[in-house]
This record gives sequence, C-alpha cells and structure tokens, in this order.
Amino acid sequence: MKRRDFITLFGGAAAWPLAARAQQTDQVRRIGFLRAAPPPERELEAFLRGLANRGWVQGRNFVLVPQWGDGNVARLPELAVALVNAGVDLIVAEGVVTTRAARAVTATIPIVMTGAADPFVGGLVQSLARPGGNLTGFSTMAAELAGKRLQIFRDTVAGLARVAILVPRAARGLFAASQDVAAKALGIDVVYIDLPGAEAAESGMRQALSAGAQGALLLIGPFSSSSQRQQMVDAAAELRLPLMYERREYFEQGGLVTYGPDAADLYRRAAGYVSVILSGASASDLPIEQPTKFELLINLKTAKTLGLKIPTNLLALADEVIE
Repeated sequence: MKRRDFITLFGGAAAWPLAARAQQTDQVRRIGFLRAAPPPERELEAFLRGLANRGWVQGRNFVLVPQWGDGNVARLPELAVALVNAGVDLIVAEGVVTTRAARAVTATIPIVMTGAADPFVGGLVQSLARPGGNLTGFSTMAAELAGKRLQIFRDTVAGLARVAILVPRAARGLFAASQDVAAKALGIDVVYIDLPGAEAAESGMRQALSAGAQGALLLIGPFSSSSQRQQMVDAAAELRLPLMYERREYFEQGGLVTYGPDAADLYRRAAGYVSVILSGASASDLPIEQPTKFELLINLKTAKTLGLKIPTNLLALADEVIE
C-alpha cells in the first residue's frame, strides 16, 4: 500500500459503508494502540477494515489514540501511561513485552493483545480458555512453530547443521526452550546471538558466521522501520548469510524466506474482539485464540544470489514466490 493511501485510510474511514452496525450508544469510544515500533501499515489497514465491517466508523463512533514507538522497547512504560492518561476505553497491544507494559499500568482497561509469542510468560494469562483479568487476544504459537520453521529452513539451505538465532537478549526466554527442543529433534545445533538494536545487525551476523552457522533465523528483531529492515536484508546479502524471517516485510524487501502467522489476519480478528468488548463483553471471558493463517514466502532471486537451489516440493508449498 502506498503511504498516501494508508494515511487516507487511517484518517478517512468514516467514508466506508457500514456492513454491520455496532451495538453501542452514541458515545465515541477511544481505542488505544500501543506498539514499540512505528504503525504497521498492512496490519492497521486490516484492523480498521475489520472494525468498519462491524459498524465502527472512525470519527463517528470511535477514534484511535495511538502511542507508536521508534523501536525502543524501553519507552513502552511511558507510552502505556500516556494511553491511560488519555482515557482510552480499550488498549490494543502487539506482543508479550508490549502487553506486559500495558498490564503494568492498568488492571481495569480491557487489553487485546495481537501476536503474543507466549501469553503465559510472566503470568499474563491463567489459561487460553479463560485468560482472566482485563486481558485477551491472540497468540502466535511460537513454541509450536519452532520445529516447522527450522524444518523449512533446513529444506531451504542444503546441509544446514548449525543455525544462529538472532534475538534481543531480553526476549530470548520467549523462544529458547522451544527452539532448543525443535533443533535437537532435527539434529541441528543452535547458537544464540544477542541483537540489541539495528546498529548491531552486521556485527551480529558476523558473529553467527564466526560461530560456524550456515544460516540465521531472525525472531523478534529491533528493526521497526523500512530502512532498518533493509539494512538487515542488505547485510545478510553482503555477508552471503542465508537468513530466515517471521514477518512479511522482510520478504518484500528482498529477504530470502519467511514463515509465520499472517499478521494482518490476526489484526483483522482482533478487530472482532475489540468490537464485542466495546459492546459490553468482558475481556476475561474471551479465549486466547491462535493463528489460522500462515504464510510461507520464498524469494528465488535472493536464493540464486546466495547459490541456493530451493527444492520444488518446498516451492509448491509457498504462498508467494518472487522469481
């Protein structure tokens, strides 16, 4: 989506036709958005359209009150406080770390999380069926996807025996156990490389190569802007390091292979939860749901540059392939 079109969508949703009328009063509800990174254009578009399909018209019966960050997770507490002070009726939070920041400043404002790797970390929820408290939302099934992602990567890179996991040290606990189990089952060695910020992209990949890794997997990365993601993709190409990602944006900017939940679909479904909560439902009564749509994206152009031959059976499974 072109940025101009995105801005029009963000600010002009009142022009959309109502497919369904939200069950509510004439009160204008304030939907807070908390994210450490800048706004996700594709995902936010899906979220706004999801609301519009349920009768929520921006500027008429709801307004967005976003607190976007610049990729600095340390700013999340202050951004969360700003949302509470703004009097929002609900907070949409992306990921476990962001959700924890929101939960730390309010026990009463409903929180809908999108894309939480492990909602049990830090006692965020009591169970998937009945999360309890003021929280509900969607998990990304990080533990369940660990084996599948490594299997795809091994099929992508022939002879893959050691993989570097690029992840900020603070988030390593979300993935380490499941990654270790999956790697052991596949006979793959894993080495963890701390990636604290975008400025460490190239040095992190050099560490991976020095550790004997034949490929690297970027999990939660501090690459919040298009330029930072391009920096990551370009560094991998320059160092000839096969790199696998979990978000579509990297694929669109030249990344080799991506596998993970369809983030836009999670945001679309989150709009449904937001709608029923603002219409009177309790967040604690809504189960934590899991992804139903996944994307395997392969860039053959990048593979050719790296001297990789992608198996035809893997290409047949791909949702998108760049020739």
